Amino acid sequence: MFAFRKARIFGHLLHGMWTVATRFPNATPQVRMELNRRWSIEMLRRCGMKLVVHNDQARLDSGALVVGNHVSWIDIYVINAWRPTPFVSKAEVRQWPLVGWLAQQLDTIFLQREKRSDAKRIMHELSERLLRGELMCVFPEGTTSLGTDLLPFHSNLFQAAVSASCPVQPICLMYEGANGRQSEAPAYIDDLTLAFTLNAMLRDTPLTAHLYVCDAIAPGVDRRVLAKEAQAAVEAALRRMQQGLGALGAVVDDDAGAVAEFEAVTPRQ
Repeated sequence: MFAFRKARIFGHLLHGMWTVATRFPNATPQVRMELNRRWSIEMLRRCGMKLVVHNDQARLDSGALVVGNHVSWIDIYVINAWRPTPFVSKAEVRQWPLVGWLAQQLDTIFLQREKRSDAKRIMHELSERLLRGELMCVFPEGTTSLGTDLLPFHSNLFQAAVSASCPVQPICLMYEGANGRQSEAPAYIDDLTLAFTLNAMLRDTPLTAHLYVCDAIAPGVDRRVLAKEAQAAVEAALRRMQQGLGALGAVVDDDAGAVAEFEAVTPRQ
C-alpha cells in the first residue's frame, strides 16, 4: 500500500516538473500562482493531509516578509497550498532529486549557511524583491524542530524588512494526527531522511496541517526587536492551536469564525 501511495506522490512530482517546463514560460504571474497552489493542494492530498487555515483575513498579499516556524520539508507545500510564496532555503535543497529542480524554478533563494558572507547577499536580494512588492518567506529558526516548541528566531534576515520598510507577517504551522493530538510524524530533524519522514506521515494519516495567519508587524528600525515580536506572535498562535486540539475534532476553533478547510476558502484575486 505504501509503495502505491509513494508512486502517486512521485508521479505528482513529475507532473509538477512537466507543468513548470511547459506551462510556466508563457504564463502570467497570476496563472503561475494558481498552478502552484493547485499542485500543492494535490500534493498534500497524496500525502494524506488536509489544510486548515486560521485567521486568513489577516493575510497580506504583496510586499511582506512571511516568517514562520519550521517542522518539515512538507511545510513548503502547506504554505504554497495556502498562498504560493517564494522561499529562502538551504543550498542543499537544490541538490535534492526533483524537489530541488522544482524549488529552483519557483524562484527560491538558496542560502549557503556555512558562508557567513552569504547572509548579506541574501538580505540584499530579499530587500530588492520586497521593494518590488513581492512576498518572500523565511524560516528564522534556521533549522527544523518537532513542532511542539519554537527555537529562537535569528534576526539577520529580518534586516531585509527593515531596509525595505515592509511589514512582517508571522505564520504558525502545526500538524494534527488522526488521534486528534499534535503529530510529530512530519518532523524532518537530526539525521532523519526524507524517505523516513514520508513513511512516518503515511503511517499517521489522515493528517491535518494547521496554518495560523498572525497579524502583520510594522518593520520598525531594529531587526532584533522585530525578530522577538515575530517569535512571540508565532509562539502565541502555536499555544492557541495546541490548546484547541480535540475541541472540534480535526478543526481548531479560533474564536473568530475564520477557520475553514482550505479547499473551501475562496482565493483572492
